[in-house]
Amino acid sequence: MSREQKAVDRARKAFLTGRSKSLEYRVTQLKNLLRFVRERQTEISEGLKKDLRRSECGTPLYETLGLESEIDLAVRNLKQWAAPRPVSKSMMTISDQVYIQPEPLGVVLVIGAWNYPWAVTIGPLIGAIAAGNAAVIKPSEVSSHTCKVMEDLLPLYLDKELYPVVTGGVTETQELLKHRFDHIFYTGNGTVAKIIMEAAAKHLTPTTLELGGKSPCYIDKNCDLSIACRRIAWGKYSNCGQTCIAPDYILCDPSMQDRVIEEIKKNIKEFYTEDPKKCLDYGRIINQRHFKRLMALLEGSTIAVGGENEESECYIGPTVLRDVNPDAKVMQEEIFGPLLPILTVSSADEAIKFINQREKPLALYIFSSDNKLIKRLIAETSSGGVLANDCLMHFSVTSLPFGGVGNSGMGHYHGKYGFDNLSHLRGCLIKQLKMEGVNKMRYPPHTADKLGWARFFILKHVDFGSLGRMALLALMAVFVAVILQEYLR
Repeated sequence: MSREQKAVDRARKAFLTGRSKSLEYRVTQLKNLLRFVRERQTEISEGLKKDLRRSECGTPLYETLGLESEIDLAVRNLKQWAAPRPVSKSMMTISDQVYIQPEPLGVVLVIGAWNYPWAVTIGPLIGAIAAGNAAVIKPSEVSSHTCKVMEDLLPLYLDKELYPVVTGGVTETQELLKHRFDHIFYTGNGTVAKIIMEAAAKHLTPTTLELGGKSPCYIDKNCDLSIACRRIAWGKYSNCGQTCIAPDYILCDPSMQDRVIEEIKKNIKEFYTEDPKKCLDYGRIINQRHFKRLMALLEGSTIAVGGENEESECYIGPTVLRDVNPDAKVMQEEIFGPLLPILTVSSADEAIKFINQREKPLALYIFSSDNKLIKRLIAETSSGGVLANDCLMHFSVTSLPFGGVGNSGMGHYHGKYGFDNLSHLRGCLIKQLKMEGVNKMRYPPHTADKLGWARFFILKHVDFGSLGRMALLALMAVFVAVILQEYLR
């Protein structure tokens, strides 16, 4: 029996004991996870520094503060999220119990990514634990030092039978995918996502796929360009551009291009000094394979800012490309690095057409002081999320669902959305073995009179929530009278 199969079997066996269904047990595990994040900041930071050259202050800012917030939210709201959810009643169910009961799915497989290895691995795990599931955790082997920290330390804080950490590369992941899970949560690229969906289909396993794509950034003439470019530069070059929701390219009027370039250049210097290579807050490309991929994307494009690189250090400086052709290599795939192409469009109409001719992105960024224009772009395009006049920040809003659409993914998480995504929302109707007279309308022999009563009860819409107590009692009296009339026939 393989190591992967043993982990899955242990998790399934632990889930079947029922201990993860207890709200108290879930809260305890969530609090242990919070304790891990807070107590192991040094190890977490050291791993990220080795993998991505993430700075000491950058680790909490981009990884762990969000996790602390998510865990705290889940702990505070778990009782409410897990409680039965009453739903509206009809004339047919006025005397019944009608509600939704969230229940655990079972064993969830969480496959993380390397770019924000804690945020996108532990984030889904929070939802899995809160929902009462067992979870097999597969961190990305690409961020190898972080993977080792997760493997060594996470089991010291969490129930290691319910939440095992399985490490390894493609072979180990393929072995995991041979087994049946009740949900698979994957963060990564579309190519691997298709492999995961194919494996999941063999077991009819639902999947959440958090992918990416080329997230457009439209800059309207009517905006504060200085602030806009400052926020775009931050969103693009954070983590050396290796962010699934980074602005992938800029769309703007030709008359704005030079000023956009100058403003972004100014902000690069402010954020990362004259020499970003020596700046502690500017990271590195994860490995040489991705370095070479990014350098190849520069072919055929004009560099307006940056372009400095050093393969031995996996360093590519913050780069801006001007007058980029839509057919250029840099526009044929998600960049996932510090290259920012600028394409010119003559109007918002042209920008909308350009965006809609391509795959649906994970994020759409709009910079404008015209609220009508912002609403128009939202109405006439489609993307996983929309953010106007800023970058990245919607990821941190736990009251919003985070996820893709089309090629940028499926499913969502964060806050209650993560809980619901990894729960089965079970519809419950509890009736009594009384008042059988009203059921005569549905029992054979079928007649025109019975059909008339069925039409009344099924199609009559009453807003029970707006009825006063006396009105509701009066309606109940009519209801009982009808039942009696039917019963006495």
